[in-house]
Amino acid sequence: METFAQPRQLVDNPRFDSDRKRALKKLLLNDVDAPIRGIVEGFARLPCCFTLQSCFGHFVHAEESAADNLEPLPAHDIGPVTYRIAYVALCLQTSSSGERLLSALAKVPSIAPDFVQFGSPGWFWDRQVNSFALQVEPSRFAQLDQAVIDHAEALQVQHIRDQFFATLSNIVNSLHN
Repeated sequence: METFAQPRQLVDNPRFDSDRKRALKKLLLNDVDAPIRGIVEGFARLPCCFTLQSCFGHFVHAEESAADNLEPLPAHDIGPVTYRIAYVALCLQTSSSGERLLSALAKVPSIAPDFVQFGSPGWFWDRQVNSFALQVEPSRFAQLDQAVIDHAEALQVQHIRDQFFATLSNIVNSLHN
């Protein structure tokens, strides 16, 4: 699955309010990965956006084979790790608050430019204009939704993923104040 494309410019979307209402009606927070429910809920309370999809990012390996594993990686070497990307995809409103959020989101990759990407994947945009996604994935795998990496790199990705979601939480909280 292609997961990354350069960010686009916001365009007029007269259906934003109705699209947002429909998306919020369908949002089931219990279906969201537990560690990021608060972030998704925070985005839902912002009138300038709504969440399209999200994932905390999962590390699947010899000791944790569940595809939706939420456990932290062990410190000892466990061999190859299949990493399923952490990401948040949002639809933004064409408004001053939507522009502020867009600007804040565009800065998130600065926490680890070789691992965090921001863009407008075509398959999201084709379904919902003004769609933007942030993802945590080693840049050489930016076009993929999962990658097999060694344990040392997986530990690095896990640390960056945690920073990534802390940054998103800070953005959400700052926009609510």
